[in-house]
Amino acid sequence: MGDAGLLGEELKGWVPPERPGMAAVQGRWARLERLSADTHAATLYRAFSGHDALWDFMPVGPFHSAAQYHRWAREAEAGADPMQFAIQNRDTGQWGGTCALMRIAPEAGSIELGYIALSPELQRTRAATEAFCLLIEWAFEAGYRRFEWKCNALNISSRRAAERLGLSYEGVFRQAMVLKGRNRDTAWFAAIDKEWPALREAYRAWLRPENFDAAGRQIERLGDLTRLVRAASDPAFQAAR
Repeated sequence: MGDAGLLGEELKGWVPPERPGMAAVQGRWARLERLSADTHAATLYRAFSGHDALWDFMPVGPFHSAAQYHRWAREAEAGADPMQFAIQNRDTGQWGGTCALMRIAPEAGSIELGYIALSPELQRTRAATEAFCLLIEWAFEAGYRRFEWKCNALNISSRRAAERLGLSYEGVFRQAMVLKGRNRDTAWFAAIDKEWPALREAYRAWLRPENFDAAGRQIERLGDLTRLVRAASDPAFQAAR
C-alpha cells in the first residue's frame, strides 16, 4: 500500500460546484450580461469597428461587417462553453467588450476566463477590471477550486493583466496549438481557492470609490495589492522590477 501522504490532499466534504447559469452579474462600475446578438451585437460592433488588432490573438475576427459580427454573436450566445458575456461600463452606459467563462470543469472545480475582447474605450478602465473581478468572485464563491487564465505567450498585455489580477504564473506550454495558421505557445496563470480570501480583500480595496481621483484614475495600483498573493510571478516582467 502507498503512503497516503504521497497521494495528494484528501478533499473531505468537497462537492463539485454547479455550472454557471447566471444571466447577469453587476458591480459598482461594470455590468456583465450573457451575450445576446439582438441586444448587444450592433453596439459592440461599432465599439470594435476600425480596431482590427483587437483580434490578433483571438480565434475569431476581425469582423468586417455588422452582419458578420451579429452572425458570430448569434452562434456564440447559444454556447454553454465558452459562455460569452457582454461588458458594460456603467460610467458611460456603453457596451464595450466581451469575455467568456470557458473550459468549465465542475468535476475538477476548475474554470477559465478567456475570449477577452475590449474596445479602446473600455481598455484600462475600472469597469474592465471589475468585470474580471466579478467573474473570479462568482467562481470561487460558487465553490470552484481553481480559476485559470491562458493566453498567447506573445500577448504581453494579457500576461500583465493576469498578473495584475493576482493570478500566479504557471509556465508556458510550447506549441500548444495552431491559431490562424500560426504557432501559439500558451502562457498559463491561475489562482486557487486558498488564495481567494486575500484576493477578495485586494479587489475590494482597489474598487473603493476613494481609490480613484476625480478623473477616474487609480490611486493605489491593483498589482501592488495582489503582489503578495501570487505564488509565482511572470518572468517576462522581472527585468522591469
